[in-house]
Amino acid sequence: MDLDFQISKREKLSDQLYGQLLEKIVSGELKEGYKLPSENEISRAFNVSRPVIREALLRLQADGLVYSRQGAGSFVKARPPESLIKFTSPSDISGLLRCFEARLPLEGAAAALAAQRATEEEVETIRKTLVAMEEAMEKGEIADKADFDFHMAIANATGNEFYVSILGTLHTAMRSGMRVALNITKAGSKQRMRKVQEEHRTIYDAISLGDVTAADLAMRYHIQSARTRLMNHQRDI
Repeated sequence: MDLDFQISKREKLSDQLYGQLLEKIVSGELKEGYKLPSENEISRAFNVSRPVIREALLRLQADGLVYSRQGAGSFVKARPPESLIKFTSPSDISGLLRCFEARLPLEGAAAALAAQRATEEEVETIRKTLVAMEEAMEKGEIADKADFDFHMAIANATGNEFYVSILGTLHTAMRSGMRVALNITKAGSKQRMRKVQEEHRTIYDAISLGDVTAADLAMRYHIQSARTRLMNHQRDI
């Protein structure tokens, strides 16, 4: 395997290594079941320390792309869709996935609070953002703004300004992740698009009915499914 890694001082080394190993997995140069180069080989090729290599490998493991066998090394577990690296820089993907990781408990709790506290006006605002997203997707548009507006409307409906503030802080990373996921969805089947729309509508329905548990579960399911669509080329969900 070609170990001609390139480094840039402007980006975090572990993210660059993660991204370049990811590229080799996506391209098929490293196929499912293949063994990754050893830490010594990567260290020589990339000219980085062991801690940097281990951080990158741990992220690849956490993201379900590689697995480790004691005494044998690391092996490729799953291959993301080729379109993943078409829509964003490979070195950015680790950060996008960390954002999904942070969103999962945060937005699940926000949806639950919105189901408990949302006023009629706030529920109507959530509905309007949902309709805007659905209409944009039907037109073949990348509806990342409408998608973010939907999630922000739910944060507003919690009645807790800290949820709004946190989502505002995550705005850039969330929009980037949504844009990549929606681009992959657009390039996929109609069934995939309908699934994305159904997930959002299920969240809205639970909030509008005041079902706290269902809202939490629906939001968590949606975020986890979005992450899966991003990372697994075999899953048309």
